[in-house]
Amino acid sequence: MKQATASTVLTARPSYTRLALILGALAAFGPFSIDMYLPALPTIAAEFGVATAAIQQTLSVFFIGLAIGQLFYGPISDRVGRRAPLLFGCGLYTVASIGCALAPSAGGLMALRFLQALGGAVGMVIGRSVVRDCFEEREAARMFSLLMLVMGVAPITAPLLGGQVLIALGWRAIFFFLAVFGLFCLLMVWFGLEESLPKERRTREGLGYALRAYVGLLTDRRYMGFALAGGLASAAMFAYISGSAFVFIELNNVPPDRFGFFFGANAFGLIAASQLNRWLLRRFTAAQLLSAALSVTASAALLLFMVTLLNIGGFPLFVALLFITIGSTGMVGPNAMALALAPYGRKAGSASAVLGATQFAAGALAGALVGLLANGTALPMAGVIALCGAGAWMFL
Repeated sequence: MKQATASTVLTARPSYTRLALILGALAAFGPFSIDMYLPALPTIAAEFGVATAAIQQTLSVFFIGLAIGQLFYGPISDRVGRRAPLLFGCGLYTVASIGCALAPSAGGLMALRFLQALGGAVGMVIGRSVVRDCFEEREAARMFSLLMLVMGVAPITAPLLGGQVLIALGWRAIFFFLAVFGLFCLLMVWFGLEESLPKERRTREGLGYALRAYVGLLTDRRYMGFALAGGLASAAMFAYISGSAFVFIELNNVPPDRFGFFFGANAFGLIAASQLNRWLLRRFTAAQLLSAALSVTASAALLLFMVTLLNIGGFPLFVALLFITIGSTGMVGPNAMALALAPYGRKAGSASAVLGATQFAAGALAGALVGLLANGTALPMAGVIALCGAGAWMFL
C-alpha cells in the first residue's frame, strides 16, 4: 500500500529522472560552492595578504551558514510548501555569489560566503524533504543514492573547472560562474519543479510548533543516532576538503590545475559507492548497509592517521587510504538520511533541517580544527578525519 502511495504522488510530479536531475542540481549548491574555489585558496590568500589557513576559515563560515540556513528553511517549507523557499534561496545564492566575486577583502569574502551559504542551504534541506514527500524508506534510500550520482558530478568537475578558470580568468571569475549556476537552478525550479507538499499536508502552527518539533527531534535517540553517524561521516569528508588544498598543492607539489584530478578521483569513489548502495538495497536493508559502511569508514580513517603519524608508505598509500575513507561515505549518507527521515512524513522539512544542520555544524567544527591545528604537515587533516570516522561508527 505504501509503495502505491509513493507512486501516486510521483505521477503528479516530474518524471523520476527529471526529478533526480533537478534535486541533484539543487543539492550540488554545496559541492560546487566548496570544491570549485579550493584550487584558488593559496591565490586568494596571496592577493589579500593573509595566510592560507585564514582563507580556509571561509570554508568553516560557509558550513555554519549551511547549517543555520537549513534550520530556517525546514519548518518554513513545512508551512508554506517547497517551491517558494526554493525560489527565494536560489535568488539569494545568485546575488551573494556576485558579491563574493567583487569582495574587497578577506573579511568581506567571509561575510559574503556566509550569505551565499544561507541561500545555497535551501537546495539541500528542501531537496531531502521533496524525496520524503514522494517516497517511503527503501525507495527514498535508492533516490538519495541516485541524487549522489547526479550531484557527484560537482566534486569531480568543480576543482578541475575551478583550476582552469583560475589560470585563465582569475579567482573572481569562479564566483561569477557560481552566480550563473544559481540563476540556472532558479529557472529549473520555476519551470520544472511542481509543488510536492499539498496544502492539506502542511502544518498550520507557528514558531512555537517549529521549536517543539526541533526539541522532539533532538531528544529522539533513534533519529539523533542516525543524524550523528551520518553527520560525523560527512565531517570526515569536510575535514579532507578543508585541508586538501594545502596537503596536495603546497605539501606534495601538485599543480593547481592538476589538483582536480586527485580530488575528482575521491569524488568518483564516493559516487561508485553510492551506486553500489543503490543496487545492494535490493537485497539488504538500509540499516545493514549503514553498519557495514561505517565500519569501513572508521577502519580506513584510523589507518590513514597511523600511516601519516608514522610516515609509512608515503604519498601513494596516503592517497589510497583517503580514497577508501571518502568513498565509503557514499554508502553512509543515503542510508543514514533515509533511516532518520522515515518516521517523519508530516515533519519532513524540520527533520531534514536538523539532519543537515548536524552535518554541516560537524563539518564546520572539523574544518576549523584542521585550520587551528595546522603545523605544516598532513597530520591535522588525517587526525580530524580519524576522529570523525571513529565517532560516526560509535554513534550508530
